[in-house]
Amino acid sequence: MENHPREAQGQGKGVGKVCLVGAGPGDPGWITVRGLELLRRADVVVFDALVNPVLLDEARPSAERIDVGKRARDHKLPQEQINQLLVDKARTGALVVRLKGGDPYLFGRGAEEAAFVAQEGVAVEVVPGITSGIAAPLAAGIPVTHRDVASTLTFVTGHEDPTKPGSAVDYRALAMLVVAGGTVCFYMGVARLAQIVEELQAHGAAPETPAALVQWGSTPRQRTVRTTLARAVGDVKATGIGSPAIIVVGQVAAIEEPGLDFFIRRPLFGQRIIVTRTRQQVSELRTRLLELGADVLEAPTIELAPPRDWAEVDAEVRGIARYDWVVLTSANGVSGLADRMEHLGLDARHLHGVKFAAIGSATAAMLRTRLGVAADLVPTEFVAESLASEFIAKQDVAGKRFLLLRAEVGRPTLPKALAAAGAEVRDVTVYRTVLAGGLPPAVPEALRSGQVDWVTFTSSSTARNLVELLGAERALLEKVKIASIGPITSQTLRELGLGVTLEATTATIDGLVEALTAGNGR
Repeated sequence: MENHPREAQGQGKGVGKVCLVGAGPGDPGWITVRGLELLRRADVVVFDALVNPVLLDEARPSAERIDVGKRARDHKLPQEQINQLLVDKARTGALVVRLKGGDPYLFGRGAEEAAFVAQEGVAVEVVPGITSGIAAPLAAGIPVTHRDVASTLTFVTGHEDPTKPGSAVDYRALAMLVVAGGTVCFYMGVARLAQIVEELQAHGAAPETPAALVQWGSTPRQRTVRTTLARAVGDVKATGIGSPAIIVVGQVAAIEEPGLDFFIRRPLFGQRIIVTRTRQQVSELRTRLLELGADVLEAPTIELAPPRDWAEVDAEVRGIARYDWVVLTSANGVSGLADRMEHLGLDARHLHGVKFAAIGSATAAMLRTRLGVAADLVPTEFVAESLASEFIAKQDVAGKRFLLLRAEVGRPTLPKALAAAGAEVRDVTVYRTVLAGGLPPAVPEALRSGQVDWVTFTSSSTARNLVELLGAERALLEKVKIASIGPITSQTLRELGLGVTLEATTATIDGLVEALTAGNGR
């Protein structure tokens, strides 16, 4: 739905636009294509409490992010101020995305926001989202309609406008729907569960009518209790399920069929995993683990910094043809080379005649992506020792010239081995890794509360830096399981006094994911 208000032209050429976007129920992959497109283009993102923080990473780094934190009885900004905020930001010429949990119009105040924006002469677009009343039961293995069981579906708010003189919910009609085989889904109703089940039974719904509550539906934190109207209050109290949750009433709540529980059957479902990474890079590992059902916390422990002086790098890049081999020990090294070539106005033709070695498949893939060059040598094992031994065994190393482009503090194993075999080696810093400024508060909080299953490490630097960032609380890492990407990282972890629960057979992200899933992450 799109509205171009009559007064928009009168606001001047710089007036932007407000887009109300349904973020979906929680799983970041369940946002619509149009919603994601607008989010990635946004200048300003105004978001609610129930929006998955992972989605905010899809916005441009320069986009302004404003948390208005709307939840029942707990608003960081009153609705009137949110309305005005959207208009004020759009009048600066910005594309404003109002990111709302679920669907903008379903039991939210999206219609009010859209109408206010339009009345103020600002263009507005509304993008629907998947509502939790359908998605949460689905993720719990409950179809809200079923050919053999339920042909009607009713959505009901369990949290009505407190200023209304009385309830607008017709429990007699809802009870009749349930008796007739329909499904009723209550939103925001956990606090009023006792009243809901009492009213339904009082108006004719049988005590044994199936019911279910799904908390944090479609997220790794999801919990479900299947019960009946008669047992619901006691079962919810016993399991501790609370808001936000969807209450499902009807025969569908008793359906348990193969394949419907696909969401919770994912191998890492519910496992909370801390992923260490560089501050600048969205983690591929996070993406993979999310797909497998894990609850991922990211801990940026490294910041990438440029060399202290680009002069040496630029000189070597300009004269790269004098080398027989260029050796790249990480994807960051590939990016550094590609960026400097672009800065110097060079393209892939400049690399003609030079052979490339990549220490692993991820580095080789980045080499092909950024420079269109296929690696001439990738070692069997993705460590410096393997690369050095295969160079010496398979190549004529003596008298050849090697250019290593890598981090400032690199292990000496590779250049020493090549030099000992008669090669001429030039080791050049193309990027530096420095300690990140600090950890997100959620990371140490989760460790303190014992709510972490795994901590993953993809390099020695991430291991050293996390220990340093935790400081006096480093002992928290002794209480969790640790997954290492490979033998060098494992060695560093042991030197730091930490045990290694598992090590990837192949030192890649794929290898680490395979190792975690082999034991179902447990």
